[in-house]
Amino acid sequence: MTIAHDGRLLYGGDYNPEQWPEEVWADDVRLMKEAGVTSVTLGVFSWAKLEPTPGAREFGWLDRLMDLMHSHGIGVVLATPTASPPPWLGRLHPETLPRDENGQTVWWGSRQQFAHSSSVYRRHAAAITEDLAIRYGHHPALRMWHINNEYCTFDYGDEAARAFRDWLRAKYGTLDALNEAWGTAFWSQHVGTWADVIPPRRAQYLHNPAQVLDFRRFTSDALLECYTAERDIVRRHSPARVPVTTNFMPFWIGQDAWAWAEREDVVSVDVYPDPRDPLGGQYNAMIADMTRSQARGPWMVMEQAAGPVNWRGVNHPKPRGLNRLWSLQTVARGADSVCYFQWRQSRQGAEKFHSGMVGHAGEEGRAFAEVKQIGAELAELGSQVAGTHSAADVAMLHDWHSWWADCQDGRPSAHVAYEEVVRAWHRALWEAHLATDFAHPEHDLSSYKLVVVPHLYLLTDAAIENLLAYVHGGGTLVSGFFTGVADADDRVRPGGMDARLRALFGIRTVHEWWPLGPDETVDCGEFTGTLWSEELTAEPGTEVSAVYCGGDLDGLPAALRRDRALYLSTLPEPPALRSLLADVAAEAGVRPPLAGLPAGVEAVRRGELLFLLHHGQDEVTVALPDDTTYRDLLTGAEHSGAVTLGRFGVAVLAFGTTTRGHSAG
Repeated sequence: MTIAHDGRLLYGGDYNPEQWPEEVWADDVRLMKEAGVTSVTLGVFSWAKLEPTPGAREFGWLDRLMDLMHSHGIGVVLATPTASPPPWLGRLHPETLPRDENGQTVWWGSRQQFAHSSSVYRRHAAAITEDLAIRYGHHPALRMWHINNEYCTFDYGDEAARAFRDWLRAKYGTLDALNEAWGTAFWSQHVGTWADVIPPRRAQYLHNPAQVLDFRRFTSDALLECYTAERDIVRRHSPARVPVTTNFMPFWIGQDAWAWAEREDVVSVDVYPDPRDPLGGQYNAMIADMTRSQARGPWMVMEQAAGPVNWRGVNHPKPRGLNRLWSLQTVARGADSVCYFQWRQSRQGAEKFHSGMVGHAGEEGRAFAEVKQIGAELAELGSQVAGTHSAADVAMLHDWHSWWADCQDGRPSAHVAYEEVVRAWHRALWEAHLATDFAHPEHDLSSYKLVVVPHLYLLTDAAIENLLAYVHGGGTLVSGFFTGVADADDRVRPGGMDARLRALFGIRTVHEWWPLGPDETVDCGEFTGTLWSEELTAEPGTEVSAVYCGGDLDGLPAALRRDRALYLSTLPEPPALRSLLADVAAEAGVRPPLAGLPAGVEAVRRGELLFLLHHGQDEVTVALPDDTTYRDLLTGAEHSGAVTLGRFGVAVLAFGTTTRGHSAG
């Protein structure tokens, strides 16, 4: 389904008018119109306002808001309020409150205090959702449904335990199959009755890793059941054109977003790069690439910050121009929506120091001035970019199940953080200016010229066969360390790596894994390795492109390849990894969208447009193909030969007419 409405990108944010006197609402609308806001999200945390006592319904204030938005041409993304139940629900029904792994109750007084498997919670959530859908499903202001908010609740309580057992019965069928999958012969953990099965609550020592893995799978599925139940309710009472979404937290461990994205009409995400992170732009790009790939098309920024957040140790504001740069970067990478948390900065509550589009400085503040500029520019771009796609020749494989298995205790190294390894590889591709999709290891990879696997400890048989078929079909594969070690049950494969992968990469034997300490490195001749190393021997005829120099691994392969399959047994330092992947990509026929870019400049193609994004503060000049005239959609200026970008500068170039009779290509 489409996100944009009438060729306009969605622009706005969470609007929480219940925090303000009603006389403020008219001023809000005036400022929204001034800022070019096309959409607001209402009702995210409004359950207590809508249902102040059990069974009561207070819709009058929301009626007035829906009508007010519609009368001013502002669409509404209407949320179900079920992320934060009112205090009375926990007081009257304590079974709706989740319990942590120590058995302690998670009380009301914050948010997300719901037990996902509680039948009472689900019943009350369905009731308020049904009444909302009946009342507003055909309201002319309604543009989209937003279910719950940032699903992130873990629950180890008794009702979750019962649901976990039901989930396991459905998956395994018999206790014998469960015992085999969990390896319960170890430590006398044999399960003789389903009643013996519990969540991985606090234990004397290490948990059974297969149990923990399945509990993470169950939790993602249980939360997904909550989402789909509410989704189905609002669909029944709304026109088919009204899409349904829920907002992911960026690269969060708790949800298998590949599975969730299949149940959403629109995939949306909340993204908050650190303004002080010199690679904040790369992180923003990575989340955009991941979300676009889950959506398989245009996607939605549900939340970002206009200035500082409130949850870092030190909460720095965004310097002048950075909000605009990162907002347009997400559009370049496929977003059809740029929204914020929140519209007006709160004066009370836990997030009163989290910025808003209208901050404490009001309409005279710098944040609002930048918000107005962004709104005007998105209005100019909307008809040119809405619904268009960003193509990539490179795919990076990512799987939540492998992440879940990889992050448990009892592994060779506690210093290997899956998410940091993925980010290191994405950084290398980003700095090499190579457009990158993310893909599940069982997805169809045939359209990509290059597939990279930063680190997938767990690979299913189907995933392995998929990789073999991809390479045998002519694709180029680059894999990082400690990949293909375990099967779907977290059972180590014979030989320490799947035999099919060893044959693919030309590895005869994996003797030992040699993880490195935080400050340790290994000399690999042409580059320095970090984080990890491996004691390998290669099959005869395998090309060894780098060897370890010195130490216990002296002379053994650090990087090797067989035909179009390459394996890195360490994590090269950033410049080396960038150079290696750029060389392999070039060999595979992958080219950057624009050659010769200055440091800090990103070039992205979306549809027929070329976005140039400058992540530095010093003025730079970007060379353009000299036979083409481009028009900058943000300024209306025409450029040929070169374009100059200032501090955090952006140009959005439309291909113009050529001076020598052919297109820029």
